[in-house]
Amino acid sequence: MSNTNSKFNTKALVGMGILTAIVVVLQFIGAFIKFGPFSITLVLAPIIIGAALYGWKAGAWLGCVFGIVVLLSGDAAAFMTVNAPGTVILCILKGTLAGAAAGLVYKALEKVNPWVAVIAAAIICPVVNTGVFLLGCLVFFLDTVKEWGAGAGYENVGAYFLFGFVGLNFVVELAINLVLSTAIVRILSIVRKSPANA
Repeated sequence: MSNTNSKFNTKALVGMGILTAIVVVLQFIGAFIKFGPFSITLVLAPIIIGAALYGWKAGAWLGCVFGIVVLLSGDAAAFMTVNAPGTVILCILKGTLAGAAAGLVYKALEKVNPWVAVIAAAIICPVVNTGVFLLGCLVFFLDTVKEWGAGAGYENVGAYFLFGFVGLNFVVELAINLVLSTAIVRILSIVRKSPANA
């Protein structure tokens, strides 16, 4: 029994190491792809894969790594100059919660239908990521965002949030996740059917 647990733990550790490296590389690459003021988040797919394979804690870890890399890549530099502690909290919290939510949703629906579980996780991950980001902006950066919105020609900060600030990024991230859902399901089925999992 302990040999089986040890084998699983080693395999999970290796898998998580690979997914962590993928998150780091994709976030650094994604920092250069911008729609509007922010870069596109390419790391949600490996976060969903990790959350589905290894549970919500793995999703939370991968999301936390994503948040840390956002800080290290300079992608949050505009916010750092306004409120550094708020920026650190927001970056780490939004990624961690998005990964945990993806894992919890996947686990809740996996036995019903793996396709539904992956699609739901692929939807909830960017929804939580963007939702927590918007809430954090309201808490830590509202005055700054209002100034940016006024400078961009928006009279209403809500309209700026939805159409000028994160709207296009969210749509692109959601579309990428939904398109990748088929690939994610395929990856999960291959990993679970591999002889190493027997």
